[in-house]
Amino acid sequence: MSEQYPGHMWRKSSYSGSNQGECLEVADGFANIPVRDSKNPGGPVITIGTEAFAAFVGAIRDGAI
Repeated sequence: MSEQYPGHMWRKSSYSGSNQGECLEVADGFANIPVRDSKNPGGPVITIGTEAFAAFVGAIRDGAI
């Protein structure tokens, strides 16, 4: 749950759409990047290694996913 990261600022991409439908948030300052659903901030959190996260973001940017 998100309570694992108390006091940490979560941020959403500036590229997130205005419909607020499919947004993820990340928290900075960790070896693995915590990611959560912005619509359910108290819900589950997954952590992703920095290399995998960079590949994920790159694939989105390039239109691959």
